[in-house]
Amino acid sequence: MSQPSGKFNLQLSLRAVITALAIVAVLTVITTQAAQAQTFKVLHSFTGGANGWGPANGVVSDRAGNLYGATAYGGNYTSSCNYEGTQTGCGVVYKISHHGSGWIFNVLSSFDGANGYNPAQVITVAPDGSLYGTTMWGGPGDCHGFGPGCGTIFRLQPPAAFCRSVSCPWTVSDLHQFLGEPNDGASPEGGSLTMDLAGNLYGTTENGGLYDAGTVYQLSPTANGWTMSVLYNFTGYYDGDGPTGGVVFDNAGNLYGVTVQGGEDFGVVYELTHTESGWTEHVLHSFNYLTDGAFPSGNPVIDASGNLYGTTDSYGLNGGGTVWELSPGNGSWNFSLLYSFTGGPGGGPFGGLLLDRAGNLYGTTINEGAHKYGTVFKLTPVNGGWNYTSLHDFTGGSDGGLPYSSVSMDSAGNLFGVTVAGGLLQSCPGGCGVVWEVTP
Repeated sequence: MSQPSGKFNLQLSLRAVITALAIVAVLTVITTQAAQAQTFKVLHSFTGGANGWGPANGVVSDRAGNLYGATAYGGNYTSSCNYEGTQTGCGVVYKISHHGSGWIFNVLSSFDGANGYNPAQVITVAPDGSLYGTTMWGGPGDCHGFGPGCGTIFRLQPPAAFCRSVSCPWTVSDLHQFLGEPNDGASPEGGSLTMDLAGNLYGTTENGGLYDAGTVYQLSPTANGWTMSVLYNFTGYYDGDGPTGGVVFDNAGNLYGVTVQGGEDFGVVYELTHTESGWTEHVLHSFNYLTDGAFPSGNPVIDASGNLYGTTDSYGLNGGGTVWELSPGNGSWNFSLLYSFTGGPGGGPFGGLLLDRAGNLYGTTINEGAHKYGTVFKLTPVNGGWNYTSLHDFTGGSDGGLPYSSVSMDSAGNLFGVTVAGGLLQSCPGGCGVVWEVTP
């Protein structure tokens, strides 16, 4: 089997699935369970028009149980928002709220290109109810040939006064417009922004920086606006290339994330530690694609003991991506393969994981499952191994298909997410995507 090569295409909702020879192996420490009884429900089907299409990001909930998300396309159809010459729409931010036994969908903001387009991260809900996110493209300039604008960081604020209408306007503001420069970055993609107790935002850009291999940045509120600081510039070599997920803090204030390439060319897990002279990067693991997988993306998650969990969407022992764990101990980090998928390279989990209080892991795969349109899965720790359960196999029809997103959970244990395809098949080629719920 020859090694995969070439730059991995990371355009979220239009990303092609890699085809390659699968590696046949058996993970003896893992048993597979049949799907247990779950209740699956579509909360909203996108139409491809003003309410958007292609929700490649997941959804998040506020304390009241409202869901927030973004679509990569739809909304405003202007000439400044297109893909390979085709007007696809600039994308929207939406809210879904309970109303009786159903849900009400409301567009909070539509992008226009000048204020960014193609929102490519999971929305972050601040304690005051404001929403934060990024767009992958848009803003000033041509982004050094990458596209019209290098992306933005935005904030959406709810109405100051109580609004009785279902559709109440939110105020959108650009906090930062990326320029693709060494002290800036370009194309913030995937994962989500992380906010600390002081209100600082942390994230990554896939491109830009000193070596055009991406950055980790901090955006801090000041009396005169917001200040951008680049914490680390990736070189594109052993330290990583193309951080497509966000970052997560541990209790000591260290940051952790992944890059989709670099290391042995198949991605790394990295740590950033803060010193008096700045931030220092340490590579905790470099993926080799044969056994541990390739192309990690999405935010890693961390448990109370400091163990990190994440995914790769390709290769590994069974060929279809992996779920992994990194555990600190004796001054080093130990890598463990928790599960290896069989759906083929590029078809595994793309959006990262959710960790519940019981230590179970939840995620989605892009085109695994009985119908090859992806799954919602659960991994349960049992006797030193992990049991796999498929909670739903997407059909590509009215229930959706190709879930690139992470999942979220409410206080009752209900899971929520999105698919980029399926739903209203007559409105978009292959479907415009859906928002779904799985109830245990």
